[in-house]
Amino acid sequence: MRLGATLGALAEREFRLLFLGRLVSFLGSAFAPVAIAFAVLQVGSASDLGLVLAASMLPTVVFVLVGGVIADRLPRHAVLVVTNLVSGAAQGLFAIVIVSGHAQLWELIAIQAVRGVSTAFFFPAAQGIVPEVVSAGRLQEANVLLRLSRNTTSILGAAVAGIVVAAVGPAWGLAVDAASYVLAALFLARIDLPPRPRRETPAFVRELVEGWDEFRSRTWLWVVVVAFGVLNAAQAGAFNVLGPPIAKEHLGGAASWGFILATLSAGLILGGLVALRWRPRRALLVGCLCVTLQVPPLLLLAIPAPTAAIAAAAFLEGVGIELFGICWDTSLQQHVPREALSRVSSYDALGSWVLMPIGFAVVGPIAAIAGTRATLLGASALVWLAVLAMAATGDIRRLAAAPSAAPASETEVTAPQPG
Repeated sequence: MRLGATLGALAEREFRLLFLGRLVSFLGSAFAPVAIAFAVLQVGSASDLGLVLAASMLPTVVFVLVGGVIADRLPRHAVLVVTNLVSGAAQGLFAIVIVSGHAQLWELIAIQAVRGVSTAFFFPAAQGIVPEVVSAGRLQEANVLLRLSRNTTSILGAAVAGIVVAAVGPAWGLAVDAASYVLAALFLARIDLPPRPRRETPAFVRELVEGWDEFRSRTWLWVVVVAFGVLNAAQAGAFNVLGPPIAKEHLGGAASWGFILATLSAGLILGGLVALRWRPRRALLVGCLCVTLQVPPLLLLAIPAPTAAIAAAAFLEGVGIELFGICWDTSLQQHVPREALSRVSSYDALGSWVLMPIGFAVVGPIAAIAGTRATLLGASALVWLAVLAMAATGDIRRLAAAPSAAPASETEVTAPQPG
């Protein structure tokens, strides 16, 4: 694949504006994991960090179905603008509270809860808008470019965030994130899309039911979502809650953790570059198997191994995550009707994220009782079981690439049959 063909999606104005808006936001958001983690650790423990992370996820889980309906009703780029502004305000307030030197845990939880509500509306709109702003033949390239932009900026952002947090404190990293949301909103506000053709707007509940019917009719879809519900709670909880304290105590602090996150992002970039050229016919199965690469970093943190070893494992994890993510995004966009895509994506998000607040909240207390090493080993086992469940599902093994364009209605796509 020639580079010019790969970058061709950027020649389309509306996709270019989406790309620039997401690029700016990605760069700022790369500061958030390091800045939030060490901001909370300034005023509390690993368990407190888990509560703050849970507070950012729980509202997302609660409101994401509403966000899916709204994104299928309203102009999706307008939803993206509003949610970016709300998230920017939340991160800016978080930075101010930290700078004050009198931050209370409840304040940090409340602020992240607001950001979680914003994410619930942002995610379905961001998933659904891609086929609207790029031609059908460039859909996978557009997905790869968006993910590459996120991952490339994550390398720089995570590494710089570790240095900034270590040198001047986490509030400055949060301020960068806040400013990036506002700048992103300016790009997204310039997107100009024709109104989507729409029949008479049905009742809210009816739209939810229609989205659910689209979701449940595809075995490959709901099996992956259920598996990731377990996998995300185990892996994200263990890695994000127990990783920073381990780095603080054994690996040298924020700079080391930033380096680990940066290498993970470097792996994501390599995975995206591989996906530009490699299009396996059973792409979803390949992507699901790549998820097993999330296990080694958890095992190495359990030792804990040296920073370089954990970073190397994180690099390979990033490759696997990205290959799965691109296969998953493209499968959804190719096999789900476009007018229902945001609602189906919201059910995807709900199922994939529903257990994450619990995982964030309980992993700290579990580690305090059972030990950090045992908790990390248990999380690794759950990841393995989730991957095995996906690989054992016939519909996932058989799902093949569809035509480039997303189907216009259910009558134009046949869900894979079980067996």
